[in-house]
Amino acid sequence: MSASSVSIHDSLCDQKQAVSFRLLLGLYGIIPVCLALQCFDHWFWQDFLKEYLPSNPFHFVLFQILFGTPHIIASNIVLVSNPDYLKHYKRHIILMTVAIAAAYILGNMLLPYWVLFILVAIWTIYHVLKQQYGVARGVCQLPESVFKLLLTLSVAAGVAIYIGIFLRNSLAADQLYWIKHAAALGCLLLLVAAFVNQHHVSTEFGRWFYWSNVFLVLTCFYLFLQQHYFMAVLVPRFVHDATAYVFYVTHDYNKHHRRPQNFIYRYAARCNFHVFIVLPVISFSLTFVLLAYGDDVANFITRYLWSVEFYKVITLGFLGYLALMHYYMEGLTWQKDSPYRKFIAFSK
Repeated sequence: MSASSVSIHDSLCDQKQAVSFRLLLGLYGIIPVCLALQCFDHWFWQDFLKEYLPSNPFHFVLFQILFGTPHIIASNIVLVSNPDYLKHYKRHIILMTVAIAAAYILGNMLLPYWVLFILVAIWTIYHVLKQQYGVARGVCQLPESVFKLLLTLSVAAGVAIYIGIFLRNSLAADQLYWIKHAAALGCLLLLVAAFVNQHHVSTEFGRWFYWSNVFLVLTCFYLFLQQHYFMAVLVPRFVHDATAYVFYVTHDYNKHHRRPQNFIYRYAARCNFHVFIVLPVISFSLTFVLLAYGDDVANFITRYLWSVEFYKVITLGFLGYLALMHYYMEGLTWQKDSPYRKFIAFSK
């Protein structure tokens, strides 16, 4: 979910559920938890966690099942399962599908892997942080210029950290050295900018949100330096994904709990499934099935029909397409005047 700026004063009096800003703020509790685990691991557990947790979380199937992929699938389900949304955004979906296909073909023909990786990394980090800063901006009532400055510095630092984690095995020692220094510079500038502009936040609750996003980036940098790569990715991933699910579930409850408006919730109502669990159950189940069996089933079909196999057609191709579509569409679907926002209210 990539939220544009939201206002704490937004309300929908005819809806029963609202997104709680206190709940969203509570998700940042993952920061002290991971910092405490790192400290205990270093001081008392002889770096057991650092040694045995996967060094690359996206090579860890359980991590993919729990984080990242489910909320991407959930967002696409919300989009395509509601006929009114599908009709409203049909042109954008078609154009983006063509753009992704063209970029994939031309990118693989013309650009080296590391360039494609960095481009996707920039879009990924921008998507993750824009959501969090977008939510916080509404609480903090930040000016546009301050919002953009903090977001830009956070993305710059975040991209350097991301590259340092996921490309570290293919980087030379001097390249990794400069990556770490670029991340450090980004974090330092972010910290200075945050101190200089904190006077724009007039409430204590707003300051908690304001500094939570800053410390989200700083925590990732610290864990990256400590080589706790798993937790360095876990912190923003958990906050981002959980925030997204809060929005999705609240939206679906307000849209479908009285009168289900698509086939998923009509069937769920007949089975007496509570609205709150429908989307999480479907998205997590689909994630497990696609990651565990998707490539094998796809290759079985292509071998049977054309006597050919494709490399990770589901886990890389299809899920990659859904991820890029998610990044693009979420920037549209949660804008202030979008159809989605009719079913979202906010409370402190």
